[in-house]
Amino acid sequence: MAFRPLLPTTVRWRPMEGDGLEHLTIAPIHNAGAAAIRAAGIIIGGRGGIPYGVTYRIDCTADWAVIAFSVETTDGRRLALTSDGNGHWRSEDDKPLPQFDGCIDIDLYGSPFTNSLPIRRLEMTPESGTARLSMLYIPFDTFKPVRDGQLYTCIVPGKLYRYAAEDRDFTVDLPVDDDGLVIDYPIYFRRAAV
Repeated sequence: MAFRPLLPTTVRWRPMEGDGLEHLTIAPIHNAGAAAIRAAGIIIGGRGGIPYGVTYRIDCTADWAVIAFSVETTDGRRLALTSDGNGHWRSEDDKPLPQFDGCIDIDLYGSPFTNSLPIRRLEMTPESGTARLSMLYIPFDTFKPVRDGQLYTCIVPGKLYRYAAEDRDFTVDLPVDDDGLVIDYPIYFRRAAV
């Protein structure tokens, strides 16, 4: 295993341009007697001159598969979905969402943390090649989830991973700490002191 067992941890990231902050607390929990992981955070920032503020909570299995998340804006918009951990999603009122079948991980706009979800879950090595993933992506401008293709490659196990967007020409190398949490997201975010 490339990463150490998770302990309660608090981290922050700041955007490299403009203002804002993501504050995250992540810890192991016991959910119905089973080991699990809970991440809770706050993100403030802006896009296209429009400011946003959101809170989120993400629950994962012990092996980092997302099983539930909720995200809420300060102006009252809310989205909460659950999954079986194998990419079968349901709405808050328990309706199936087959358009997201196969999306095990989520990606919140403006959050370097959510890049850590597939990095931890996959435990890749350079020999693993590139993982092609379908993510459940939540943009903060529309707050409507969409399917998003993303590619992850391990460059140095437990230290450096490459992220690439499947639908556009964008690639970035993400250094991670001993917990598998993104340290810096070059050109966009930098880890801040807590």
